[in-house]
Amino acid sequence: MNFLFANLTFLTQWRRLLLCFPILLLACNTSPEMKPNKTLTPPLADQKPYQHNIHDDIRMDPFYWLKERENPEVIDYLERENDYYQKSTKQLVPLQENLFEEMKARIKEEDNSVPYFYNGYWYITRYEKGQDYPIYTRKKDSLTAAEEILFNCNEMAKGHAYFRLVGINISPDNTKAVFGIDTVSRRQYSLKVKDFISGEIKSTSIENTTGSSVWANDNTHFFFTKKNPTTLRSEAIYRHSMDNLMAESNLVFEEKDETFSTFVSGSKSEEYIFIGSYSTLSTEYQYIDANTPLGKFNVIQKRTPDLEYSISHYGDHFYIFTNADKAENYKVMKTPITATAKENWVEVLSHRPEVLIEDIELFNDYWVITERENGLAKVRIKRWDGTEDYYLPLEGETYTVYTSTNIAFNTTKLRYVYNSMTTPSSVIEFDMVNKTENILKEQEVMGGKFDKLNYTSKRLWAPAADGTKIPISLVYHKDTPLNQNTPILQYAYGSYGSTIDPGFSSTRLSLLDRGFAFAIAHVRGGEYLGRKWYENGKMLQKKNTFTDFIDCSKHLIAQGLTSEKHLYAYGGSAGGLLMGVVVNDAPQLYNGVIAAVPFVDVITTMLDDTIPLTTSEYDEWGNPNDKTYYDYMKSYSPYDNVKEQAYPNLLVTTGLHDSQVQYWEPAKWVARLRLNKKDDTVLFLDTDMNAGHGGASGRFDSLKETAKKYAFLLALENSGN
Repeated sequence: MNFLFANLTFLTQWRRLLLCFPILLLACNTSPEMKPNKTLTPPLADQKPYQHNIHDDIRMDPFYWLKERENPEVIDYLERENDYYQKSTKQLVPLQENLFEEMKARIKEEDNSVPYFYNGYWYITRYEKGQDYPIYTRKKDSLTAAEEILFNCNEMAKGHAYFRLVGINISPDNTKAVFGIDTVSRRQYSLKVKDFISGEIKSTSIENTTGSSVWANDNTHFFFTKKNPTTLRSEAIYRHSMDNLMAESNLVFEEKDETFSTFVSGSKSEEYIFIGSYSTLSTEYQYIDANTPLGKFNVIQKRTPDLEYSISHYGDHFYIFTNADKAENYKVMKTPITATAKENWVEVLSHRPEVLIEDIELFNDYWVITERENGLAKVRIKRWDGTEDYYLPLEGETYTVYTSTNIAFNTTKLRYVYNSMTTPSSVIEFDMVNKTENILKEQEVMGGKFDKLNYTSKRLWAPAADGTKIPISLVYHKDTPLNQNTPILQYAYGSYGSTIDPGFSSTRLSLLDRGFAFAIAHVRGGEYLGRKWYENGKMLQKKNTFTDFIDCSKHLIAQGLTSEKHLYAYGGSAGGLLMGVVVNDAPQLYNGVIAAVPFVDVITTMLDDTIPLTTSEYDEWGNPNDKTYYDYMKSYSPYDNVKEQAYPNLLVTTGLHDSQVQYWEPAKWVARLRLNKKDDTVLFLDTDMNAGHGGASGRFDSLKETAKKYAFLLALENSGN
């Protein structure tokens, strides 16, 4: 049983920081100003001639040398940028500290997850006051039993600037666990084993894994995934034996197609072990009986272009979540375990063009389907015998709902999580028979003054240039007037079909209580309005993502809810690419922009198949070795389209060890912007020299990062008053 995944709900809560703080409504002009410091000279990176030549097209890249990670000149440049940022914003330090303490005060520092029972034990994750990291514990049979500490990450993290523990996987006999550790922040996890009887962490360490694993039912063998040491692609499944921990692991499966990655997982029934292979548009599964770990894996359905499917087990059948037969928004089918090829699949839940099926959860008497219609998530509950089919009652247009930790098969209790843009998160247990609810945990509001009625949220629809209506989720304090002087922070992601639901954030209160409004632009490239919404924001239609965001900004301004002097934009990773395009194409719309770990050197990265994620993402962005995709990427790639023009105030962040967007992309982009921007706005590059794509690992260090971003926005807003 993968303990860490089962606790995902709780573990992400402190990262999302869903607690609240007393209403302050501090005026923006109480913040320090953010204006260029004329006494400081921005650092300039050396230009070294380099050119890319493909398709008879030459791209000049004078900052290509910044990818030389071990070059002292590169480290010197990054440190000079950091020094410039720190000196230029030293007046913001008191505000940053106040914001940090304010956000920290909203967190219940001593907190526990909702316990769940599995295989004779209650499992609980808790935090202690003043500690950055979680403590994983369990209690045998009863919640009143003595606590057994499985892992105290605060002790394990000592001596490390970065620490992350993932994939805690308890053996069926409860005596040991496999787990992964990353102390570099490149998501290359060392897999280790702990013996709970002796308390010993075994000296063996399997390097360069994903951190996750699956036990066979014999308590001796476990399966895990190794990464390619260069590209970090998850490329091979291995089996290891507890009988000889120091021996080499046995290769079980190697994914040789570089556009695919692989993983291993177990069925909820614990009867089967699956190997999955996946690309953006195609999947393939293999399986064995969990009681016969030395057996041969059998393919369920061979990979086929454009056929996606995933597998669950119940009784004598595999249940298949799939887009087969042009079911764009997916449907559910089943097939006998003895005959798994596609010709044997039988439909059990039909495809509906207006409803996106996002997930299914199987129980002994019921099955639960998470759907999305008109952007709103819904939870549907059906009895296997067909006698009941109903939805959880949910209200509003700016909420988040998803099923939570549901490990047991033989139960009528469903756990789910609900929050909204104005309401903190709750873990709720729903009795599917009696249709009654029990709130297991509500996010506590520290300070005693929070009232969700002080905040207002609503959904707007912005017209895109092609006539499409783009949804916007908006939240603000009820005392904040929406007019041309209202500062709005507009956020979006818009890639990989990832839907940004309108949820609650306690850190965001530091902006809302100071007169900011916050808007999520549900642009194409996500799946907010179904699979077609994603398809229309990728590959050769990727520009829809960018124009949608700009059109949402224009709509907010046209409706008199803000103005160019008070509108701000924020996006990270692929959302950072969005920010890069936006500031090239519509810089006049924004007073300030934050681009976090931005993917801005699109062509160079997608032409380099040694970089992590490149080959597996051809189906998302296109392969620039094909001139059609090359030309299209070149027309929007932020680094290749920097112009001699005025740019908004910019804060760009990155991590030296980022494995998803390499640090040199934002570094090169900032260097080129410095040469070309024709204005007196500020431009900062903030590089975390110890972290990677996800930023700092400790819950308090991550708050400090947020405080820096918010101080930047508040100071900019104050400078315009």
